[in-house]
Amino acid sequence: MPEASRDIWRSAGLGLLGHTEGGRLSVTEAFLRAYFLRPELRPVDESCAAEIQLHEALMAEPLRPVGNGDLDAIRDRDAADNYRAVLAFRDHLMAHPTLEAAYLAVFNGDAVSIAPIMLDHLVHAVMANVLSGIDDPFRARTAELFFREQTVMTGDSVLMLADAEMVELHAASASPRAVGGPLAPAQAARREVTFDVLNEENADHYWRRADQYDMAIDFRFTEPALDAFARNLELWLRHLLHVETRIQPQRKIEDARWTWHVGLDAQATRILNALYDGQTLDDETLSDIVALFRLDWLDRRDAVDGMADKPVYLALAKRSDGILKMKPQNLLTNLPLAARQ
Repeated sequence: MPEASRDIWRSAGLGLLGHTEGGRLSVTEAFLRAYFLRPELRPVDESCAAEIQLHEALMAEPLRPVGNGDLDAIRDRDAADNYRAVLAFRDHLMAHPTLEAAYLAVFNGDAVSIAPIMLDHLVHAVMANVLSGIDDPFRARTAELFFREQTVMTGDSVLMLADAEMVELHAASASPRAVGGPLAPAQAARREVTFDVLNEENADHYWRRADQYDMAIDFRFTEPALDAFARNLELWLRHLLHVETRIQPQRKIEDARWTWHVGLDAQATRILNALYDGQTLDDETLSDIVALFRLDWLDRRDAVDGMADKPVYLALAKRSDGILKMKPQNLLTNLPLAARQ
């Protein structure tokens, strides 16, 4: 196994977290310090004495209680708001025994408001943990969909996904006359961008480039990336909900007994709901679907009565701007799961 695959993304902070006997992640002071070192919180030359004092205190004692008076004393109100957001996140993490439990609690009724980027951080760390023993670059690359937006490129027999942030970054810096490859997004303001597409020949390159997020994937039906993503969906359910499933890519839904579906993003949810209701959608809307999957239960007891022998259909879709933003929590909260004893 490539050495780098043991800690796929250094940016996930896996090395700063503890591990429980059950294989889950526990929060450490080192992990919290990394948040206080983020640019949004690190003092600058213009920072007031109260801000500098608070930062130094939290670096020395990350679990230090912070009152409203400490935050009100900070002159820069944006900085104070950043502290409030991170401290609320810290307190939420510490109120739960594991990182996974803290993530699940956000969607199970906890009255807490956490910035989307921080939820992505949690998913990033969890995926790094559950994939730590897997040496398949396609599994690692498709796991990025769980926590990073993707730009979808389509064309003649083309369905490619590239990291949206990297597409924007490269498009902004590329020469307007640059030679474009198969990935040349229309929203790049006439600037063309090229990415290496992950394949069997260059797969080993992924490990040293993982934190660069600069390799695209071919997401067409029967391609390795689509199957790898399905395996990651199974692993996500197994790790977080202890549910065993078999998930397979599908070309279309042809099922007179279609009973349940889950959109893995907002657009996919809208499309599946419309189709289930019998609406006729135009070809342009239907072309937003990037992938379809069928989920079957390996243990009938995991499903509610009436669903044990029926599949659940899943879908991913791109928005009108060509961006795919997966919501991995949808798979955890919208399945017809039986109540646990």
